[in-house]
Amino acid sequence: MQLLDSLDIERSGEKRTIELWHGDLTDMPVGQAVDVLIVSAFPNSYYPLKGTLIGALQEKGVSVKTLAQDKQEDLRAACHCWLSKEVTAAASGIQFKHILCFEPPFLGKPADVVGDIFRSLVPFVIGGPQYTQVAMPLVSTGSVGAPLAEMVDALFTAAVNWMESGLPLQRLKIVELDPVKAAEIKGAFGILKRRFHQEAERKKRQIKYDVFISYSHANTDCAQYIIQQLRAADPNLRIFYDRIELVPGVAWQEKLYRSLDQARKVVTLFSPEYVRSKMCQEEFNFSSLLHARTGEKTLFPILLFDTDLLPQMSKWQYTDCKIADQHKINEACEKLLADLAQQSS
Repeated sequence: MQLLDSLDIERSGEKRTIELWHGDLTDMPVGQAVDVLIVSAFPNSYYPLKGTLIGALQEKGVSVKTLAQDKQEDLRAACHCWLSKEVTAAASGIQFKHILCFEPPFLGKPADVVGDIFRSLVPFVIGGPQYTQVAMPLVSTGSVGAPLAEMVDALFTAAVNWMESGLPLQRLKIVELDPVKAAEIKGAFGILKRRFHQEAERKKRQIKYDVFISYSHANTDCAQYIIQQLRAADPNLRIFYDRIELVPGVAWQEKLYRSLDQARKVVTLFSPEYVRSKMCQEEFNFSSLLHARTGEKTLFPILLFDTDLLPQMSKWQYTDCKIADQHKINEACEKLLADLAQQSS
């Protein structure tokens, strides 16, 4: 294993690191052990094809197919991923405790793929137990054929945004086996690293919105009712709720992070549709980290309809307004406005 480059990110006195390596993920030295190895696969397809990471793991005595038969956590319905039970293998190069298998129903653009990966990772990084050391290959650049530079850019940007926001991921190791690709990735990583240092000074939090409404479009009527109640009480309230302009891709993710970071309160409207929505999961995950990072009680969850919440959602105390009860919603709006007034005093 050869370390090619790295980037340290300081957040609240803690250092988090993104590392770029050339080497074999199935032959890591003891000193480079991680908690989780990310593996990607087509849904329910774990054939150990030669030249793939799943094939290399099979050769070292780790069968992803066997691990899939007895999962530790199965979040495929909501997050397209599952976590294996602890891996035991005789091969000394197997230096990870768990496999996180990412199984999207289809692969989109690089930024969307990376967004899905981090969304899959969040429940296991901010839940319990926390897995803070993660290794992964540069996904989708092999047989899938995603442009290498685009994937590096998307992965680097997402990792920086999540780590800066407070995701308790201490170390992310990006590992490339092919020496030619590794050299190309190193060049792209260096350019992105310089860009990060140039932009670091201007990334200071500025409040632009009083409230960010995070909702599923299936619950638009409820979201609009809440907005009407809030504006009736305070016509000058600055509310962000229109996600139509958030076009999928890197620009969409950057605008999402920036808008959430600029909000004093993020109101999340829990429902079955909310839990299933990739964009809603992204908004919730980011705002929960913002809540913890700033200590300003940013997150304001409301339960509109009964649903099985994801692990990272269920730990938060929410205001129970089911089943979209307008009287309860009115009371929640009053509480939200009181919280805003208290923050301003």
